[in-house]
Amino acid sequence: MSGAWVFVCGPSGAGKDSVLEAARQLLSSRPDIVFARRMVTRAAQAGSDHDAVSEAVFLDLLASGGLSWHWQAHGYSYGIARRYERDVLAGCRVVVNGSREHVLGLAPAPGLRVVEVTANPQQVASRLIQRGRDSSSAVADRLARNGSFSGLQADMVIVNDGALTDAGRCLADYLSK
Repeated sequence: MSGAWVFVCGPSGAGKDSVLEAARQLLSSRPDIVFARRMVTRAAQAGSDHDAVSEAVFLDLLASGGLSWHWQAHGYSYGIARRYERDVLAGCRVVVNGSREHVLGLAPAPGLRVVEVTANPQQVASRLIQRGRDSSSAVADRLARNGSFSGLQADMVIVNDGALTDAGRCLADYLSK
Protein backbone atom coordinates (compact mmCIF):
# COMPACT_ATOMS: atom_id res chain seq x y z
CA MET A 1 0.00 0.00 0.00
CA SER A 2 1.42 3.39 -0.91
CA GLY A 3 0.01 6.86 -1.38
CA ALA A 4 -3.17 6.24 0.61
CA TRP A 5 -5.45 7.75 3.20
CA VAL A 6 -6.02 5.25 6.01
CA PHE A 7 -9.06 6.07 8.13
CA VAL A 8 -8.98 4.39 11.52
CA CYS A 9 -12.41 4.43 13.08
CA GLY A 10 -14.48 2.66 15.69
CA PRO A 11 -16.80 3.28 18.58
CA SER A 12 -15.86 5.60 21.40
CA GLY A 13 -14.34 3.43 24.09
CA ALA A 14 -12.90 0.80 21.74
CA GLY A 15 -9.44 2.18 22.44
CA LYS A 16 -8.86 3.66 19.00
CA ASP A 17 -6.73 6.55 20.29
CA SER A 18 -4.56 4.18 22.31
CA VAL A 19 -4.14 1.77 19.40
CA LEU A 20 -3.20 4.65 17.11
CA GLU A 21 -0.63 5.93 19.62
CA ALA A 22 0.87 2.46 20.07
CA ALA A 23 1.21 2.05 16.30
CA ARG A 24 2.63 5.58 15.93
CA GLN A 25 5.35 4.77 18.44
CA LEU A 26 6.19 1.49 16.70
CA LEU A 27 6.41 3.29 13.34
CA SER A 28 8.22 6.44 14.49
CA SER A 29 11.19 5.70 12.22
CA ARG A 30 8.99 5.36 9.11
CA PRO A 31 8.75 8.70 7.25
CA ASP A 32 6.39 7.10 4.73
CA ILE A 33 3.70 6.65 7.39
CA VAL A 34 2.26 9.95 8.59
CA PHE A 35 -0.18 10.26 11.47
CA ALA A 36 -2.40 13.26 10.73
CA ARG A 37 -3.41 15.62 13.52
CA ARG A 38 -7.11 16.36 13.54
CA MET A 39 -8.50 19.80 14.16
CA VAL A 40 -11.50 19.66 16.48
CA THR A 41 -13.77 22.36 17.83
CA ARG A 42 -13.37 21.10 21.39
CA ALA A 43 -10.74 21.91 23.99
CA ALA A 44 -7.66 19.73 23.99
CA GLN A 45 -7.05 17.64 27.10
CA ALA A 46 -3.85 16.05 28.36
CA GLY A 47 -2.87 13.39 25.84
CA SER A 48 -5.27 14.67 23.17
CA ASP A 49 -4.48 13.68 19.62
CA HIS A 50 -6.02 16.79 18.14
CA ASP A 51 -5.46 20.50 17.77
CA ALA A 52 -8.23 22.58 19.28
CA VAL A 53 -9.69 25.26 16.99
CA SER A 54 -12.60 27.62 17.42
CA GLU A 55 -15.73 27.17 15.33
CA ALA A 56 -14.86 30.43 13.51
CA VAL A 57 -11.37 29.18 12.58
CA PHE A 58 -12.83 25.85 11.47
CA LEU A 59 -15.41 27.58 9.25
CA ASP A 60 -12.68 29.79 7.74
CA LEU A 61 -10.57 26.70 6.93
CA LEU A 62 -13.59 25.01 5.39
CA ALA A 63 -14.52 28.05 3.29
CA SER A 64 -10.95 28.59 2.07
CA GLY A 65 -10.42 24.96 1.04
CA GLY A 66 -7.95 24.34 3.84
CA LEU A 67 -9.41 20.95 4.76
CA SER A 68 -9.12 17.67 2.85
CA TRP A 69 -11.68 15.94 5.05
CA HIS A 70 -14.26 17.22 7.50
CA TRP A 71 -17.17 15.85 9.45
CA GLN A 72 -19.43 16.43 12.44
CA ALA A 73 -19.66 14.05 15.40
CA HIS A 74 -20.88 14.35 18.96
CA GLY A 75 -21.62 18.07 18.53
CA TYR A 76 -18.12 18.99 17.31
CA SER A 77 -16.53 19.73 13.95
CA TYR A 78 -13.53 17.63 12.89
CA GLY A 79 -11.12 18.32 10.04
CA ILE A 80 -7.90 17.18 8.43
CA ALA A 81 -5.68 19.90 6.94
CA ARG A 82 -5.21 19.91 3.19
CA ARG A 83 -1.41 19.88 3.63
CA TYR A 84 -1.56 16.11 4.19
CA GLU A 85 -2.54 15.66 0.54
CA ARG A 86 1.11 16.35 -0.38
CA ASP A 87 2.14 13.35 1.71
CA VAL A 88 -0.36 11.08 -0.06
CA LEU A 89 0.81 12.34 -3.46
CA ALA A 90 4.41 11.66 -2.39
CA GLY A 91 3.50 8.01 -1.74
CA CYS A 92 2.97 8.16 2.01
CA ARG A 93 0.23 6.50 3.99
CA VAL A 94 -1.57 9.22 5.93
CA VAL A 95 -3.36 7.80 8.95
CA VAL A 96 -6.51 9.65 10.04
CA ASN A 97 -8.32 9.19 13.34
CA GLY A 98 -11.72 9.19 11.69
CA SER A 99 -15.42 8.82 12.17
CA ARG A 100 -17.45 5.76 11.19
CA GLU A 101 -20.30 7.96 10.00
CA HIS A 102 -17.94 9.98 7.80
CA VAL A 103 -16.34 6.83 6.38
CA LEU A 104 -19.75 5.34 5.56
CA GLY A 105 -20.37 8.35 3.31
CA LEU A 106 -17.12 7.97 1.34
CA ALA A 107 -17.11 6.34 -2.07
CA PRO A 108 -14.64 3.45 -2.42
CA ALA A 109 -11.40 4.65 -4.00
CA PRO A 110 -7.99 3.10 -4.73
CA GLY A 111 -6.20 5.48 -2.35
CA LEU A 112 -8.60 5.04 0.55
CA ARG A 113 -8.38 2.36 3.25
CA VAL A 114 -10.46 1.79 6.37
CA VAL A 115 -9.37 0.13 9.61
CA GLU A 116 -11.99 -0.49 12.27
CA VAL A 117 -10.99 -0.81 15.93
CA THR A 118 -13.57 -2.65 18.02
CA ALA A 119 -13.94 -4.10 21.50
CA ASN A 120 -16.65 -6.03 23.27
CA PRO A 121 -19.55 -3.87 24.49
CA GLN A 122 -18.75 -4.40 28.18
CA GLN A 123 -15.20 -3.12 27.71
CA VAL A 124 -16.45 -0.19 25.63
CA ALA A 125 -18.92 0.79 28.36
CA SER A 126 -16.27 0.44 31.08
CA ARG A 127 -13.76 2.54 29.15
CA LEU A 128 -16.31 5.28 28.46
CA ILE A 129 -17.18 5.48 32.14
CA GLN A 130 -13.51 5.46 33.21
CA ARG A 131 -12.51 8.32 30.96
CA GLY A 132 -15.09 10.49 32.72
CA ARG A 133 -15.82 12.73 29.74
CA ASP A 134 -19.49 11.79 29.34
CA SER A 135 -22.50 11.65 31.62
CA SER A 136 -24.12 8.27 32.19
CA SER A 137 -26.88 9.16 29.70
CA ALA A 138 -24.27 10.19 27.11
CA VAL A 139 -22.49 6.86 27.63
CA ALA A 140 -25.79 5.06 27.09
CA ASP A 141 -26.40 7.10 23.91
CA ARG A 142 -22.93 6.25 22.57
CA LEU A 143 -23.45 2.55 23.26
CA ALA A 144 -26.85 2.59 21.55
CA ARG A 145 -25.36 4.42 18.56
CA ASN A 146 -22.75 1.68 18.04
CA GLY A 147 -25.35 -0.69 16.61
CA SER A 148 -26.10 1.66 13.72
CA PHE A 149 -22.76 1.11 11.97
CA SER A 150 -23.15 -2.45 10.77
CA GLY A 151 -22.58 -1.47 7.12
CA LEU A 152 -19.01 -0.30 7.62
CA GLN A 153 -16.75 -2.02 5.07
CA ALA A 154 -13.33 -2.16 6.68
CA ASP A 155 -10.16 -3.37 4.98
CA MET A 156 -8.99 -4.54 8.41
CA VAL A 157 -10.68 -5.04 11.77
CA ILE A 158 -8.67 -4.91 14.99
CA VAL A 159 -10.37 -6.30 18.08
CA ASN A 160 -8.88 -4.41 21.01
CA ASP A 161 -9.96 -6.77 23.81
CA GLY A 162 -6.50 -7.95 24.84
CA ALA A 163 -3.14 -6.32 25.32
CA LEU A 164 -2.84 -2.87 23.80
CA THR A 165 0.60 -3.79 22.45
CA ASP A 166 -1.02 -6.55 20.38
CA ALA A 167 -3.61 -4.23 18.87
CA GLY A 168 -0.97 -1.55 18.21
CA ARG A 169 1.25 -4.14 16.51
CA CYS A 170 -1.69 -5.26 14.31
CA LEU A 171 -2.22 -1.70 13.10
CA ALA A 172 1.52 -1.11 12.63
CA ASP A 173 1.82 -4.32 10.61
CA TYR A 174 -1.13 -3.34 8.42
CA LEU A 175 0.28 0.13 7.79
CA SER A 176 3.70 -1.35 6.96
CA LYS A 177 2.43 -3.51 4.09
